[in-house]
Amino acid sequence: MLILLPPSEGKTAPSAGEPVDPAALWLPKLATARRRVLGKLAAMSRRRSPRAVAESLEVLGLSAGQRGELERNAGLATAPAAPAAEVYSGVLYEALDVATLAPDARAWVTDRAVVFSGLWGVVRLTDRIPAYRCSAGVTLPGIGGLTPYWKSALTRHLPAAGPVLDLRSGAYAAMWAPGPQAVALRVLHERIVGGEPRRSVVSHFNKATKGRLVRALAEEGAAPGSVDELLTALRDLKYTVEEQPVAAGRPRQADVVVREL
Repeated sequence: MLILLPPSEGKTAPSAGEPVDPAALWLPKLATARRRVLGKLAAMSRRRSPRAVAESLEVLGLSAGQRGELERNAGLATAPAAPAAEVYSGVLYEALDVATLAPDARAWVTDRAVVFSGLWGVVRLTDRIPAYRCSAGVTLPGIGGLTPYWKSALTRHLPAAGPVLDLRSGAYAAMWAPGPQAVALRVLHERIVGGEPRRSVVSHFNKATKGRLVRALAEEGAAPGSVDELLTALRDLKYTVEEQPVAAGRPRQADVVVREL
């Protein structure tokens, strides 16, 4: 079983530790591709003219007040690295809270979770990385769009293994197609408006629920052998899961509904 996660925009920079080794990350065959992105990102971020800085901020989707992110990117090759579970610190990872899991549950999730990244392609939660700023939606000078760049590399090197729980969205979901033994999960927030139920995707609820969901599966030690068994495992954990119709040959899709109390 694989669990596909997005990274988080929020990251905690390690205060100490050896620098990242792209070949030591999961799927070492991606090392050359990783070094290429790392080199181009750092080179772009080191440019100092006002015009170049403005261009780099625009490429990365940053504001003028976030110029410090360029300084961080410029020094990635020598920056301290730590396990990805400690570096990614957004809402999903706060809810997952790998550090507080019991040893068996922690081993369960670190063996199954795969984080998609605009800089590294994919990493495991135990892989040591520095804090960085580079989303999969970036078009990097000298490389182009990172989503198609990584899609090409991952299609060659990332093995399909079912069942797959796909919790990615947007550009990260487009980086790799997991195959037929997968289900893409969306989280919907339901509230009553004028006496009628209304459902929508709310960013905070979406991310927090995905983190809690993975944590619950880890604590349960779930071992589904198929997508159907995976959806049953989620329902057994008291999640409201509604599978959605899809066209023949398309990946399966399901919604987890979180009802406002």
